[in-house]
Amino acid sequence: MTKKDIILRISDQVNLKQIDIKKVVQATFDCILDALARGEKIELRNFGIFKVKQRKPRTGRNPRTGTIVPVPARKSVVFKPGLEMKQRVK
Repeated sequence: MTKKDIILRISDQVNLKQIDIKKVVQATFDCILDALARGEKIELRNFGIFKVKQRKPRTGRNPRTGTIVPVPARKSVVFKPGLEMKQRVK
């Protein structure tokens, strides 16, 4: 499912123009991205939690050459599904 599919489904359900729904959906995603960029946790009840996790530096290995390569510390976004999502996806 793409963002366009989400917009079409919402538009059909609430009988509003697709352009208006697109603005709301994009604003929602932008809000989530801005909060994650600031390191904040996003908690959507019954859906799940998005948060930024700090990954420790480690040593990796190039699979082709076998040489050891240092992998620097980095941040990544993790998602933990909520209870309702877990039950509905089962």
